Amino acid sequence: MKSVAKLTRRFVGILSLSMFLLLAVNFILLLAIASNQTPGIGPWTTASETEAALQKTEYGYMLSDEMTENLKAEKAWALYIDNETKQVLWHTEDLPAEIPMQYTIADISSLTRGYLADYPTYTAGSEEGLVVVGFPKDRYWKHMSPSWDYDFIKNSPYIALSVIGINVAVIFLIYVTANTKLLRSVKPIADGIQALPTKVPVYVKEKGLLSDLAKNINQTAEILQSQRRDLRKKEAARADWISGVSHDIRTPLSMVMGYAGQLEDDPGLPEEDRKKASVIRRQSVKMKNLVNDLNLASKLEYNMQPLQLEQVNLVSVARQCAADFINTDFSEKYLLEWKAEEDLPACVIEGDRNLLCRAVNNLLNNAQNHNPDGCHIMMEIYIEGKECCIAIEDDGVGITEEKLEKLKNTPHYMMNDSGADEPRHGLGLLIVRQIVKAHHGEAVFSSVTPHGLRIEIRLPIQEGHIH
Repeated sequence: MKSVAKLTRRFVGILSLSMFLLLAVNFILLLAIASNQTPGIGPWTTASETEAALQKTEYGYMLSDEMTENLKAEKAWALYIDNETKQVLWHTEDLPAEIPMQYTIADISSLTRGYLADYPTYTAGSEEGLVVVGFPKDRYWKHMSPSWDYDFIKNSPYIALSVIGINVAVIFLIYVTANTKLLRSVKPIADGIQALPTKVPVYVKEKGLLSDLAKNINQTAEILQSQRRDLRKKEAARADWISGVSHDIRTPLSMVMGYAGQLEDDPGLPEEDRKKASVIRRQSVKMKNLVNDLNLASKLEYNMQPLQLEQVNLVSVARQCAADFINTDFSEKYLLEWKAEEDLPACVIEGDRNLLCRAVNNLLNNAQNHNPDGCHIMMEIYIEGKECCIAIEDDGVGITEEKLEKLKNTPHYMMNDSGADEPRHGLGLLIVRQIVKAHHGEAVFSSVTPHGLRIEIRLPIQEGHIH
């Protein structure tokens, strides 16, 4: 699973970075501590400088004032042993009382590599004798056997790397062991969270470190499943209600239309009554169309409208709809302009011809219904990439940006909130969008400058069907 793998990689990355930073910090601290331990020159260097500053005169041996001050600053003392007599021929004024004045070769060997009366001592030889510098007892610690195996020194880099590697492996093993239980608990939690948006029932075992979180996920999944069941019931009830109302209203509506048509054609009735009968008939037709649209929208929304698939020429569909619109425009207030390239190839798709004609007719009727004073309508058909586009554009009253956003995003009939007399875009365009979606296309709505509305139907052309 990608999320768990990503989490594991993150853990390993943090561990690797932590170990690297830990080693770097320890190395820096080691250097800082080592430098603070010997802020000045080393003890062996002090002994060598003391030997160089000790001069023999006719009155005996004398140490330079500068070196004397340096020894006092270090709280160190010094003496000079003669090679021949093994006696101390010179020493500083602050020589401790317990320091002997006569030495043997064994004594010199001991103080050279170790201590003299518990004072850490360091030596520097000359041609005639030996200079010994002693420091306070708590100043230095001397290693009495400074001998190292050559092979150990030669292999020390590999040994150091091996030790570091073993330490890293042990830390990693501890880290993985400590987090394995957590990772095992995370995987089902991540699986459950990813499955929540789907319709698959989700259940996560409520155990381990994240049992509380698993319990919350299970509760959320149960709530979502309950909401989906309730929604399906409501959707089924609404679809059944719409279907039942559509069926029950057809018969009485047909009778109203029939009787109204007879009254409209009856020459014995006064002209005013015949006009009223004509209004009743026309409004009944609108009501019938509205009921049919509502029923069709419901079927398309719940995939209850089977598509009668066949090879459909979209150019032919657009021409037929344009011709039908021109023939039914008795008022001649709507000038329809056809715009297409002369050599436009036939765009053939596999679709339902009747539904596609319904979508194009709805767009033309929408332009007509919302511009009662007339307008100029342009129908354009063109090919863009692998899509065939049918566009209906008018220069009528147009639509506000707010309503355009609702038209793009609201998946249901848009009720009019600003008054009953204001034109509204809604069910007819919803049917257009549903028909286009059923054909794997897209309906695009946009405003026209300075006013008007443009709606494009974009349908994918099957490969090999552009003729």
